[in-house]
Amino acid sequence: MKEEKKEINAVVLDILPKGYPDDPRPMYKREPVVQAVGVEQFKLLELIPKSLTLDIGELVYIGGGERPKIERVKRRLRYDELTHSAVQELSFAIERIVKDRERDFVDFYNRAIPITPKLHMLHLLPGIGKKLMWEIIEEREKKQFDSFADISQRIKTIPHPDRMILNRILEEIQDPNVKYHLFTSR
Repeated sequence: MKEEKKEINAVVLDILPKGYPDDPRPMYKREPVVQAVGVEQFKLLELIPKSLTLDIGELVYIGGGERPKIERVKRRLRYDELTHSAVQELSFAIERIVKDRERDFVDFYNRAIPITPKLHMLHLLPGIGKKLMWEIIEEREKKQFDSFADISQRIKTIPHPDRMILNRILEEIQDPNVKYHLFTSR
């Protein structure tokens, strides 16, 4: 349940040097386009680069002030507007972001609370039911989790807690009808 705020950094998913192929404008009026995913709230963004010296998977600054490689953020994208290459790259980019921000996501396991009397935030992660949810809660009451490795070591039925986070983020990005957003903004 994220509050809406601007992205500061983004990971490049695809670079279209001559813009979109289905753009009806003449070639000389098209501008290069970069599709990217934000690092904080996983917003899908269309960026206009200053030059084409970008690489796929590169972290670029898109916050306020002077941006070294990005001229402007043009708009937000829906998942179905991503190019095929961007869709292929998305899970790799999110996996990298989750690993880089491990502390934030481990804190999610430590601080997850009930949403309604019958629904807990942990239930929204793929593969977590009531029994596993209570096992996580009991373990974190003994001692807070330190890392993904600590979670998987203490709770044997969760070999990859980072993949559960990754799959939930992908679900929130791909499905516009998801009711609860744990990691992304609407």
